Amino acid sequence: MKKKKQGGAIGRWVRRILGTAFLAAGLWFFLIPGLTVCYYLLSDKGLHGNGVSSFALSRHKALSDDYASYARERIASGKAENLHVDQIAETEWPLFGSCFYLWATESLQQAWDRDPSISKEAPKDYAREAIDAAKDLVLDHGHSKWVRDHWGDEYLEKENVFYRMLVISAIVSHHNLTGSEEHFDLLREQSDSLMNEIDSSIYGILDDYPGQCYPADVAAAIFAIQQADEVLQADHSGMIERSIRAFSGDYAGEYGLPPYLADSLSGLRYDDSRGCGNSYFTTFAPFVWPGNAREWYESYVANYWQEDWFAAGFREFPHGEGEEFYIDVDAGPVIEGWGMSATAFGAGAARVNGRFDQASTLSYQTIAASWPLLDGTMMFPRLFSNADHAPLLGEVCVIFQLTREPVNPGDAPYHSGRITGCVWLMLGIYAFLSWITCWIGWRIMRPKWKKRSKKKRHQN
Repeated sequence: MKKKKQGGAIGRWVRRILGTAFLAAGLWFFLIPGLTVCYYLLSDKGLHGNGVSSFALSRHKALSDDYASYARERIASGKAENLHVDQIAETEWPLFGSCFYLWATESLQQAWDRDPSISKEAPKDYAREAIDAAKDLVLDHGHSKWVRDHWGDEYLEKENVFYRMLVISAIVSHHNLTGSEEHFDLLREQSDSLMNEIDSSIYGILDDYPGQCYPADVAAAIFAIQQADEVLQADHSGMIERSIRAFSGDYAGEYGLPPYLADSLSGLRYDDSRGCGNSYFTTFAPFVWPGNAREWYESYVANYWQEDWFAAGFREFPHGEGEEFYIDVDAGPVIEGWGMSATAFGAGAARVNGRFDQASTLSYQTIAASWPLLDGTMMFPRLFSNADHAPLLGEVCVIFQLTREPVNPGDAPYHSGRITGCVWLMLGIYAFLSWITCWIGWRIMRPKWKKRSKKKRHQN
């Protein structure tokens, strides 16, 4: 009898532990994320055109310590020095993600400067370690290995637009957040030389890598130089004004938008405009060429925006053109025309251009699909990132998108957009999975509760 009772006690404890694990998983992974999504959809005024998103601020606080640790560990590991030039995600994403983090932190700090009530501590203070670490990763010599393989020892002296843009941006953001002038000599040298090289080029465009020219990256570099001018009290305004030649007239694509890929030596378009490039371009272009920005964005919407009851977003290829199902490292998955990168970055582009009817709708989808855990982790963006080399890229991209602010706030009417079917679907999934896991946990813990209840009623 004692052995039987002892075995029964052990079984009860096993059931309790297993059942508690299911209950905890249901609460942590499904119920709380679902409630978190509902909370921000209802309360986050920043999604509609009133400053930066409170969802982005809360996630930024949670992410900052992790980003500092990630950047420091990656620099110390030396991983970047063992990569090949064809490993695009492994080489580019750590640096790009660090700039996204710095850009987002700048926007949050500017919002805090206007209204300190949004956070007890300023972003530049609670995130100081991550700010320094992100800048150090971008400037780390080991992390320039892949562009040194492409360009040789002169990698900071000719073309190499994407990498040099990141260097300029990281130094500018770091200075704006910390006041440091430690890297001003490098900043001055790079902004001067790169802008002069763009201005003196045949068509106003340069290569990222030999034989690979992405005009949207050139636009981002010009934006970075413009920001550097404010910091250094320099003046490249004449060159910046002339640089529009690369994005207008015969050099623009069929819809007046820059080609995704071009030949910097001949000016020929290897590929017409694509959503992943257009969302990126229309996020930065309004700051550099405000007179043309509205026309570019309106053309982008007219030819690439796709919306139905289930979802809204930007197509990777224009209506009636290109593939409906497609995938590559820049576009991500393309499903029924919708491009993942085009739509994700489109939220930021819509915000910058003051289209909060679109921005809020895209933001709802982004938050619903982010799978936000209580500790600040956004599970889906993390799962779609490179776990070994850039595990936090997806999350910093979400924060970057939701912290973009309109170039002309007065021309950006507050708008609540609409909640699409995919948002309701995600909420339904959260609800169903939380119910089923909690139900399983309860049944494991109390497998005989129905029989016991019947026995008690019989005895009564």
